[in-house]
Order: sequence, then C-alpha cells, then structure tokens
Amino acid sequence: MDFQLSEDQRALRAGVRDLLAGRFGRDRMRAALDRGEGPGRGLWAELGAAGFFALRLPEDSGGVGLGLPEAVLLFEEAGRVLLPGPLVATHLAAGAVEGAAEGRTMVTAVTAVTAATTVTAADGAGPVAGPVADLAGADAVLVLGEGVRVLTGEPLRALVRGARPVRSLDPFTPLHRLTDLPGPGEPLPGDAARLRGEGAVLTAAEQLGSAARTLEMAVQHAREREQFGTPIGSFQAVKHLCAEMLARVEPARCAVYAAAVTGDPVEIAGAKLLADEAAVGNARDCLQIYGGMGFTWEADVHLHLKRAWVRSARWLTAAAAEEILAAELGAAGPQDRDPAIHV
Repeated sequence: MDFQLSEDQRALRAGVRDLLAGRFGRDRMRAALDRGEGPGRGLWAELGAAGFFALRLPEDSGGVGLGLPEAVLLFEEAGRVLLPGPLVATHLAAGAVEGAAEGRTMVTAVTAVTAATTVTAADGAGPVAGPVADLAGADAVLVLGEGVRVLTGEPLRALVRGARPVRSLDPFTPLHRLTDLPGPGEPLPGDAARLRGEGAVLTAAEQLGSAARTLEMAVQHAREREQFGTPIGSFQAVKHLCAEMLARVEPARCAVYAAAVTGDPVEIAGAKLLADEAAVGNARDCLQIYGGMGFTWEADVHLHLKRAWVRSARWLTAAAAEEILAAELGAAGPQDRDPAIHV
C-alpha cells in the first residue's frame, strides 16, 4: 500500500501550516499563555471558517468532503504549534452538534462512567470519572457510552457546577473531575466505539506533530549551540539522541497514517501507543539537548512535554492500547477487540 501523500494532501498540509503560523504563531501562543487564556473564540471561528472542523462533512452539508487521512494531516499541524482547545471533540461533533462545524460551538467529550470504571472519591462524593478537558469553556459535551448523546443548556451547566477543578500539567488544558454521572442529554446518531477510535487517531496525530516539532527544535539547537568552539551537534552523544528521535517519529507516522486509512481498532491502538512514546520521548531528549535552558519558562520544550503527557492519558491510554494489542497477539476474537478508550 502506498502511503505517499498526494499533491492535494501536501497542499492541504501546507495551507494549514500557513494558516496556523499566521493565526497562532509563537508570539500569539506565548501571549495567550502569559494571559492564561485558551484558544479564544476568534481563533475558533477562524478555524471553522477554514474548514478545520467540517473537513469530513459532505460538500452538500457545507463540508469539504474529505476523509480521516486528511483530518490526520490537520491535527498533525495542530500538534506542531501546540494549538489548544477541544479540537478533537469539536471535529467529531461537526454535523451533529449545531455550530460545531462552523466554529461557533466548542465541544468537549467524556466517556460515560460505568460500573467497571467507577471509583469512589475519598470524601465519599460518589462516582468519579477521569478528568475532562476544557469542560468549563465548552458549549456542549459529547457523552460517549454505549450510545452517543450531547449535553447542552441546563444539563451541561449542572455538570459543570458539580465538577471539581484538577491541577493540570499543561497550562493550556484545564481539567475537571466529575463527581456525578452526566445527566440526560439529546441522543445523537453514530457509533460511540467508532468515534472513540477516531478520537484516538486524531490525538495520535497531534502527538506525531509534537514529536516532529521537538525533533526539529533539537536539530536546530544542536547546529547553533557551540561548546569548545564547535557545534554540539558534532558530538556523538548528541547525534545519537537526534537519531533516536527520528527513529521514533517515522514508525509513528507510518502507524498513524495506516490507522487513519484502515480504522482497525488494533492498528489504532498501535498508532496511539507509538505516537505517545514518540511525543514524550522526543520532548525528553530535546530537553537533554537544550540542557538547562530547556527547563526555563522561556523555552517551548517543556510545553511540548507537558502537552504530550496530558494527551497520553486521553482517548486511549497506554494500558488500554497494550491490552488491545495483547488480545490480538493472543488470537482473541473480534468480540474482544472493543477498545477501552477514555477521553
């Protein structure tokens, strides 16, 4: 199978990269970070106008009519620039939740708490779900359980009132922990397992973009930084670190692109696992190459590492991905392939 990008796909990627460079370049990202703000409604609307969320909707529904492989290219570019906000959930909700496709509605997502995943809070507050990202600023919440439903209006406000803020590693990703089950919402058409799988693929694409960006940052720094009158990139230890970073990015890229084409749960699990390892591992190695400067607030390396850690725990965790792959290696039947994918 040929996974070389077509001319149209390369043009799409280049166009998104230019768009994000102009609308969310480093200066704007840093300004938003200093103010403690998210992406902002203006940027969200611009993404909607550019077709970021409606990319996979049919043209007769106001979309672009492309597929998941093309969406992966968009989210890869978003990962490169650390674009914040509930991008994945809003993209998945386009066409089903009013305003999501146009960027007028921010949508986050939560996996419904079940008996198998419920834990009891230490203070006896009741069932607790995993942390939900971007809950306070969302206009709607996709609830992915056995089916798909959406919370808006008063049910959403009640959910937010009962949620407790959780300290987040990533300053751009506010987290809340639910203390109650999501209330009743409007049922939506769609397969919850498929949406969870697509969410994992798109999150893996963001991780891939981050891993590729930290590789570029490391190589650039190794060329420019000098020790003993020579660039540190000439030192064998630094060369090996950069080579290992490249060796993480390319297998992850192949796996993510393949999973976007096949949609197979096993391939999705492998892609998410490889992309998570590439994003976290490359950010760590980039920190090593930067030295003490990489740990400072002014450098962007630590932001990539923190975002990679947060994404690793979303949509499909490493533990869940490993279980899926282990079941496949053990020749488990298709009925055992349902991925335990968590938002």
